[in-house]
Amino acid sequence: MRNPQLNAAGELTHLLTLEDLPAEVISRILDTAVPFASIAERDVKKVPLLRGRSVFNLFFENSTRTRTTFEIAAKRLSADVINLNIGASSTSKGETLLDTVDNLVAMNADMFVVRHAQSGAPHLIAAHLNRTGRTHVHVVNAGDGRHAHPTQGLLDLFTIRHYKQDFHRLTVAIVGDVLHSRVARSLIHGLTTLGTPEVRVIGPKTLLPTAVASLGVQVFHDMREGLAGCDVVVMLRLQNERMKGALLPSAGEYFKHYGLTPEKLALAKPDAIVMHPGPMNRGVEIDSAVADGERSVILPQVTFGIAVRMAVMSMLAGN
Repeated sequence: MRNPQLNAAGELTHLLTLEDLPAEVISRILDTAVPFASIAERDVKKVPLLRGRSVFNLFFENSTRTRTTFEIAAKRLSADVINLNIGASSTSKGETLLDTVDNLVAMNADMFVVRHAQSGAPHLIAAHLNRTGRTHVHVVNAGDGRHAHPTQGLLDLFTIRHYKQDFHRLTVAIVGDVLHSRVARSLIHGLTTLGTPEVRVIGPKTLLPTAVASLGVQVFHDMREGLAGCDVVVMLRLQNERMKGALLPSAGEYFKHYGLTPEKLALAKPDAIVMHPGPMNRGVEIDSAVADGERSVILPQVTFGIAVRMAVMSMLAGN
């Protein structure tokens, strides 16, 4: 069965998930992002790769950082960017998602960047476009439910490669609310595909998926044990908006056991880097001394995110 994200020539046509995406395609995206990372240092920050193309940001869930970085990325590629106010759009008046997409395609949309609370919504749009023969229109998943957030996974991979050069000798720890985190799923798929020998997940049993070990990770419930000898520490925020019922006694209790402090970070390797996909809750999953410390690469992650999204969009558009 052909991968719905790739055409017959193996080129990227949609970016929906990192799961089942070949290692060479992931590496090609990361390689393509390298020159884009230096564009921010130029006086003129634009390149003409998407000139004349229309990119529609369809964000059915709130997001400041992701939507803004996609918008900046598209504008740096010289695309026309349209941000839809979904709350005031026709979908709030009863129009179906696919009817909305059809109407926007009729307005000559070339690319949809989709964030949706329902897992699978971007896949549904991509399948609809493929089925109706509009393969010139591309879909980028900017986060769907608990399922995937592939561009966040890619920018995390780019950040790790930037600081550590190679994945084949690394131990990476992902800490916190893995159960509700589409970021964690995408990063785990990317790390294992690229040959990372040891990926660890650390958290209380209530915040880890029951079959998480089947993703090829080692499971730790003790943070100190899980951090020992790590090269990369990725902290996740508690996604209270996705939690049903009381999964934790309190934020203070959580920080005591799973918050990243300088003392806990000292258990990792001396040159270990600290990452966080944001938004960050200081004093809940990470101490300010760590977030603002010399081993934190949290702000460079955001900068690299623009380059990675430029790479994805330029590759989808055939450049």
